[in-house]
Amino acid sequence: MEMLPVGSLEEDAAVWRALAHSTRRRILDELRSGPRTTTELTEAVGGGRHQVLQHLAVLREADLVLVEVRGRKRINYLNPVPIRLIYERWVAKYEENWTAALVGLRNAVESRLTPRERRDVG
Repeated sequence: MEMLPVGSLEEDAAVWRALAHSTRRRILDELRSGPRTTTELTEAVGGGRHQVLQHLAVLREADLVLVEVRGRKRINYLNPVPIRLIYERWVAKYEENWTAALVGLRNAVESRLTPRERRDVG
């Protein structure tokens, strides 16, 4: 059994928690196209500034958003690394099983086809 690095489960939990809320996912979607000020994010996702600031705090805690302060402006940047790590640790491993299962399903279905049905499908 593969051992995960120490602390990774806690880090994963923060990312999963951050991704669990639809507003936070919308903020991340906005940041995919480039950095945004907090005001721009508030306008894009709706809700009040206070709510957006709370969501940004959760995203920063999970290291999904990095902030640069320029005077009174806060520029928010997407940090895709934690999502990539989640993908590599969890999703990619299951993807191999899905592919094998789909190939197995195709083979099972094709084995039940008549020769004529096989020609029509192929």
